[in-house]
Amino acid sequence: MDYLEGKSMGMEARWLTILGVSVALFAPVAVAQTGRGDVVYVPTPQVVVDEMLRMAKVGASDYVIDLGSGDGRIVITAAKKLGARGFGVDLDTYLLKIANTNAKQEGVADRAHFIEQNLFETDLSPATVITSYLLPSMNEQLRPKLLALKPGTRVVAHDYAMGEWNADDDMTLIVPEKTVGDPGKSYIFLWIVPARVAGRWESQIMAAGKLVSWQFGFEQRFQLVHGTARAGEQDVKLPQFRMVGEQLTFKLEVPAAGKPVTYQFRGWVKGDTIEGTVTVGDGSGQRVMPWRAKQTERGEAHMGAAGSVTVAGVRQ
Repeated sequence: MDYLEGKSMGMEARWLTILGVSVALFAPVAVAQTGRGDVVYVPTPQVVVDEMLRMAKVGASDYVIDLGSGDGRIVITAAKKLGARGFGVDLDTYLLKIANTNAKQEGVADRAHFIEQNLFETDLSPATVITSYLLPSMNEQLRPKLLALKPGTRVVAHDYAMGEWNADDDMTLIVPEKTVGDPGKSYIFLWIVPARVAGRWESQIMAAGKLVSWQFGFEQRFQLVHGTARAGEQDVKLPQFRMVGEQLTFKLEVPAAGKPVTYQFRGWVKGDTIEGTVTVGDGSGQRVMPWRAKQTERGEAHMGAAGSVTVAGVRQ
């Protein structure tokens, strides 16, 4: 993650790595050095590392996997400062030796280790947080694997985004010492893997003393969802809302005599079930009731196509 690396699938790979290397984590060497083959690396500002972990809200319960771990500073920082566990993968044995040595010197070798492995072949399922500093073509290839992870997994990347999968959060850091990519600036992107809700859902909600059947038709593109709802005999258009991992929240108005009735839904997706609450009405007349929906027909969530990537904050 503290570097850039390129790889063409199905052919010999040529690796370009931009990363920070230190023998001691917080005392980086300020000169570029040469690793295996074509690998070249330079120090990566620690401020970027800290901000990536902050944006991902890394804590002691997290398991961090760093794709292209370089000198290991992302996982080591997560372990030492935040109490997390995890590992990094890299193909350069020289960098792996540095990373594992750094972990020992920082006293976190029991929580942070580094292995020689192709990142496309790495099992990412244990992760609650994925970190990377990869070239756009690699992000494009990696995106389907990331979207298949458990909903709620956080993905945080330095400088390069995920094409059509727009970030849930992003920021620009002014980093005067940064001389690669966009010199003097670092771009950080955060995604939260969304649950897939595309399809037809049914539930019942108490209204005027009786149960009313509701049907929801969700259409999904990455974390953004829109669609329709049918409350009894009333058809209502659903405004677009954003999935945050397993959580969904949306509000709609159903025509009624006098004035429309407001319904605010909040729930968590667990497979083919949504469990949560619905708040009916406004102001002092609000009623909060349990809400449960069951998926009766699965739809296709649109997760984009290859070809559109974002480089240093600019869509190309």
